[in-house]
Amino acid sequence: MLIRNKRGWEIGESAVTPEGIFVQRRRLVKALAMGPILAPAASFLLAGCGEEDAAATGGKNRNSAEAAPADPSASLYPMMRNPRYQITRPLTDEKIATTYNNFYEFGSHKQIHRAAQALRIRPWTVTLDGLVEKKITIGVDELLRKMPLEERLYRHRCVEAWSMTVPWSGFALKALVDFAKPLGSAKYVRMETFSDAEMAPGQKQFWYPWPYVEGLTIAEAVNELAFIATGLYGKPMPKQNGSPLRLAVPWKYGFKSIKSIVKFTFLEERPKTFWEIVNGSEYGFWANVNPEVPHPRWSQARERVLGTGKKVPTQLFNGYGAFVAGLYKGLEGERLFM
Repeated sequence: MLIRNKRGWEIGESAVTPEGIFVQRRRLVKALAMGPILAPAASFLLAGCGEEDAAATGGKNRNSAEAAPADPSASLYPMMRNPRYQITRPLTDEKIATTYNNFYEFGSHKQIHRAAQALRIRPWTVTLDGLVEKKITIGVDELLRKMPLEERLYRHRCVEAWSMTVPWSGFALKALVDFAKPLGSAKYVRMETFSDAEMAPGQKQFWYPWPYVEGLTIAEAVNELAFIATGLYGKPMPKQNGSPLRLAVPWKYGFKSIKSIVKFTFLEERPKTFWEIVNGSEYGFWANVNPEVPHPRWSQARERVLGTGKKVPTQLFNGYGAFVAGLYKGLEGERLFM
């Protein structure tokens, strides 16, 4: 008899959305994509990650009444869901996931989903440079046409000890790395967000080292979990979630998942990241999730699951150890978890 033990990230058949409902939802979103897209509001991230206000009000602070022009990429959504990446928790309500967020470029307050509507997402170009065969600058819509697009369900764990589960749309970061054609000497990829203090007044705060910068090793970047997200809940990415391109690395704390990326630079030396520069004693380069390694000011042993009122035990690598634990063998001397 074959006995198969289910891994922590797998989901039971009974928890899967019925196909009929799923198909109807996709048809509805396809139809909506033909007209104006309502700008919901969204995200979680950047070291602070969120407060109780939006969750406590059930998302009533959401700027749902403001309409925005149709995103040029709207016809690409919804994307086909990749069944390999499943979850054992219900999806977080979209209203919560699209209001419970930080975006320090637009300020440090918790109504940032409103302020972030000032983000101009077109034209938007992406530069691939550094240790590559040839520097590339490409428009985001042209880049999307070159990438293998799909939807993935991922858990998201904030450094502030709360969590949510969302459906990202986008493409594997490995596909972008392959497109960039880095040289053999490249060991890291440095990612950088936009710099425009007139559009994003938070960037006038001189005590922060703008622009926002993050980094991964090449091995992490080509791991199958590393994902460039372009959409959320079957629609183009809301501005406050990091439109038009953001990183999703679900085994790391949320501040690693840089928003609104404009540049990928391939390097031989490890880059200094935004929060590492701000406070390296609290936010290191690796930032892998580990319940046994506390933040200097709070425990990471448990997490608050937004929208449920529950606190649950945190899992090593946020439950994705089967995918990523091997990346860190031989690095035990590094500060891997905070």
